[in-house]
Amino acid sequence: MSVSRAGGGAEQRGRRPGALGRNVRRKEDQRLITGHGRFVSDIELPWMRHVAFLRSPYGHARITGVDADAARAAGYTVFTGDDFAHVALRAQSALPGYVETAQPVLAHDKARFSGEAVAAVVAKDRYRAEDGLELLEVGYEALHPTVCAWNAPVEPVHAEAPDNVLLERTFQAGSVADAFDTAAVIVERELVTNRHAGNPMECRAGVALWDAADGKLTFYNGTQVPHIARNMIAELMGLPEGKVRVVAPDVGGGFGVKAVIYPEDVALCLMARQLPGIPLKWVEDRAEHLLAATHARDHRYLMKAGFDEAGTLLAVEADVSCNVGAYSVYPWTAGIEPLMAGGLLTGPYKLDNYRATVRGVATNTAPSGPYRGVARPASVFAMETCFDEAASRLGIDPVEIRRRNVITPEDIPYTMPSRLVDDSGHYTECLDKALEKLDYAGFRAEQARRREAGENPIGFGVALYNELTGLGRAASAGPRMPFRTGHDACTVRINPDGRATVLSGITSQGQGSETMVAQIVSDALGLDYDDVDVRIGDTDESLWGFGAFSSRQAVIGGGAAHNTAMEVRAKLLRLAAGLIEAAEEDLQVVDGEIYVVGDPKSQITVAEVARVAYLESNRLPEDIDPGLDATTFFDPIRGAFAAGAQVATIEVDRATGELKILAWVCVEDAGRAMHPQIVDGQIAGSIAQGLGGALYEHLVYDEAGNLSTGTLLDYLMPTSAEVPDMVIGHVSRPAKNPLGVRGVGEGGTLGPNAVLAGAVRDALGIAVDTLPLSPGSIWKELQS
Repeated sequence: MSVSRAGGGAEQRGRRPGALGRNVRRKEDQRLITGHGRFVSDIELPWMRHVAFLRSPYGHARITGVDADAARAAGYTVFTGDDFAHVALRAQSALPGYVETAQPVLAHDKARFSGEAVAAVVAKDRYRAEDGLELLEVGYEALHPTVCAWNAPVEPVHAEAPDNVLLERTFQAGSVADAFDTAAVIVERELVTNRHAGNPMECRAGVALWDAADGKLTFYNGTQVPHIARNMIAELMGLPEGKVRVVAPDVGGGFGVKAVIYPEDVALCLMARQLPGIPLKWVEDRAEHLLAATHARDHRYLMKAGFDEAGTLLAVEADVSCNVGAYSVYPWTAGIEPLMAGGLLTGPYKLDNYRATVRGVATNTAPSGPYRGVARPASVFAMETCFDEAASRLGIDPVEIRRRNVITPEDIPYTMPSRLVDDSGHYTECLDKALEKLDYAGFRAEQARRREAGENPIGFGVALYNELTGLGRAASAGPRMPFRTGHDACTVRINPDGRATVLSGITSQGQGSETMVAQIVSDALGLDYDDVDVRIGDTDESLWGFGAFSSRQAVIGGGAAHNTAMEVRAKLLRLAAGLIEAAEEDLQVVDGEIYVVGDPKSQITVAEVARVAYLESNRLPEDIDPGLDATTFFDPIRGAFAAGAQVATIEVDRATGELKILAWVCVEDAGRAMHPQIVDGQIAGSIAQGLGGALYEHLVYDEAGNLSTGTLLDYLMPTSAEVPDMVIGHVSRPAKNPLGVRGVGEGGTLGPNAVLAGAVRDALGIAVDTLPLSPGSIWKELQS
């Protein structure tokens, strides 16, 4: 992968540059690269037992009974749905018309999707636990399953929702009907995107231990949201939150899949309380993960877009159905995908007239939940498809029609039709930079030459998008859940030896979060990067953090770290000023040394000041308390939009339908890039996942509700051979938050669907309505 980047770290007083803006060695690398990472599967405790779950083979069935006598007679400990029938997860929302449903810990009355856990067996190891499952007998009475969200149900998934609709909302602005009356071209399309999922390298896992003496639960969990998990588990088990400790150790990828509280998590904790002093461990295998972890992206868009003769977008009307699976996932509800689709469908384009009805529809499939880029890969595909068709019908270049409609810096702040406020506007700049790196004019010349020579066709695709990152309390209000996810806390402490310890509410699944926080705190305090230690993922250590989702951690967790460190710095300088009898405003800290401005000689070290703060209170000025620490919260209120543009060229083999990517360019506005290598890695990784969804990945159910693509032999994922070299560029426009950063973890997933569909249309004249773009689907279109 080739990378284009401008800028670098700033020098400070002619000494070593600060940590921010440089590719410092990641804090995590030493343990992860040398095999010393500690994942849930690595945890071994005395008396540990292993758990295996029995899963329903039916997509929809009434459970008439579970016979566990043979398993118990053979010495196994068995739990069934009846043991925990009083406990259920209920994702709540105050949105009008939202249908609240219960998700049992273990299914006991009805199995609502193939793979739902019905019973659990505890044994000395996983192999014996799997043997125990074979001794269980479950009575099922098959019911008619619903697999497609836009087909009427024969038997509803939940009695509370006879039509299977758990949520419906209409976004409206202006007068769509009047605008359509004046349109020169009206584009109407039915677009369907493919169900797929995050598939992190590490599947779900947990270890639960109940300490009967203290009445305390410890739960090691590969989660993105340890504090939310603690809150829910404490509530479901009737425990004080202080008696529940959730620890997220090293986590091998998340992508949103691990931002959900799963029934298996709760079951593990409930079973541990029934078996005090015995740690219970469950590590999901890949087949279970494909079957029972959350899915995403199973959407249909009925699009109608009106344009005038110059290509100006006049109106958009959309009807969007999102398959939310069998349950409304906790805590995000069935609204997570449809609300995001409706709220951001219009993307970075100016529009006055908008009406979109979105709905979350229950089916007898695995629950749908957050997955990197929530709903936007599909909604960007829908919107960009309309622009490509309008450009074709109006005889306008596909790049030019976007230029005529995109939000510009002069429009900022721009209130979108959904009333979200875009604070970026640098879309044209991203687009221009991407086209320059691609050599758009050169491509068009080569395309014309190939057409004349009768060679395999090549095509160009483009997508513009806006990514709402670091959602504050105002931006996160859409789903109307019983909490707001806008803030995080951070504690920063300078220890007596002059080193700093940070207790942050963020979590990491491999994206370098420890490094980011250490960079922020070291620069704010004036300490060497190696003198900052960061501890994350343990609810007994950090005060509070909502976790990793919505590209929020650099904006919110980073903002909390910066503000807290600046508060500690202020106390450090106040104390130092008193000790050396200097004016506080004349002092600065560099590499752990404190200087008076204009004097190149250090006056005192941070370690000397810290020793006084903790060990020599007799030397403290009267107005300064002992210690050098602070804890603060940070909430950006609205969040920060990140602009992005992706362009690509492809070649299609007419004989086989095989698609080859020739070039891929992505330019994003991430604001201030704190660690350029990590930023580029996030963009490249998200594009790779987007390509997987656009070309290969597809979770397919048959009419009986059985998953047909339940192994990696059937569920295709891109390897390094399929991911092209990428040119990654940057437009660095600081956001209005303490660090000037914009989230960067998800934007790359938003473009590939639209880029590749547009490129296929440009190459072959084929209108792409359904994903993924497999060679077979392209070949069939070519034959027709």
